[in-house]
Amino acid sequence: MQALYIWKSAAFGVLALGLAGCSGGLGSIFEPTSTAGVSDQVLEQRQNTPIAEQESRESIFDLFLNTDDPNVTIEVNKYIWNASLDILDFMPVEAADPFSGVIVFGFGTPPGSNRAYRATVYVQDPALDARSLRIALVSRSGPAPLETIRAVEDAILTRARQMRSADADL
Repeated sequence: MQALYIWKSAAFGVLALGLAGCSGGLGSIFEPTSTAGVSDQVLEQRQNTPIAEQESRESIFDLFLNTDDPNVTIEVNKYIWNASLDILDFMPVEAADPFSGVIVFGFGTPPGSNRAYRATVYVQDPALDARSLRIALVSRSGPAPLETIRAVEDAILTRARQMRSADADL
């Protein structure tokens, strides 16, 4: 029984020394603490580095920290959003996420056409601007022609401007 106690104590001691050697606290048994091999220029650079640029220590417990700012929101332009729903009202809405600005439409046939289209609209900026709008338009036979995509973009942006001017008149 005495031998078992000695073995357990020795194993615990080796484990404690191994963990202490891996820590970066007062030094490591695997890493020398002296700066004899480091040039004066490197030492000066380390001392003059701002704290914000220095390497932060990380651990496994950092995975469980919630450091995201809850007040950060993604803004989309409400006029482009509503104009997209208005112009593409012949297509069924399959999914919509107003927080990220994505609307996914199912296949629908526009009035006066015999070709069905499916669209994904991405409103990525709060500005009423052409660069705020991205459209992916496909038909059952493949990608839609570029002219068709441009015409839909122009129609959505025109309708969004009309909605904004109607709001300004109120």
